[in-house]
Amino acid sequence: MEKNPSSSRTDRKTIEKNRRNHMKALYSKLGSLVPHQNSRNPASLPDQLREATNYIKKLQMNLMKMKEKKDILMEIDQKPRMFNMDSSNKTMVGLKSPQIEIHEMGSVLEIVLITGLDCQYMFNESIRVLHEEGADIINASFSIVEDTVFHTIHSKVGETGHEVARISERLKKFVPSIHIDEYY
Repeated sequence: MEKNPSSSRTDRKTIEKNRRNHMKALYSKLGSLVPHQNSRNPASLPDQLREATNYIKKLQMNLMKMKEKKDILMEIDQKPRMFNMDSSNKTMVGLKSPQIEIHEMGSVLEIVLITGLDCQYMFNESIRVLHEEGADIINASFSIVEDTVFHTIHSKVGETGHEVARISERLKKFVPSIHIDEYY
């Protein structure tokens, strides 16, 4: 038994039509992911593919630059006593190792964070930890003296000492040296 040749031709036409529709949907999806220049004439398919390729290459370059910047910042963070050239006055500025002190005064917690200009994120991290632990921030301030930043945070915590210990432990994770003083 042989198949009808017209039936096989119809099957191939249907398969090809489905393939073209699938490719059209994929091109449309790709086109929706790529930012377009506002133009009245729709770009040809090769132009759309070229635009998508260029956009992907641009994203890859941006990603590489961001990774390099991250590596530089991580290197600065891991080397506490490096020196940086200050471009404004051509002098050497020391990058300081961060220090933190936590003073417990009843239900009030005072956090003194001393950093160089290169570690400003540590203040934000301290605030984030306090919020996550349910502490109420009463006051937060900072002062800059030359290349040193002094942050002071006053917060109200629960009545038990467990909160202070837990907060201190979390702060230790991103500040290598920590001191806890209790005042009564």
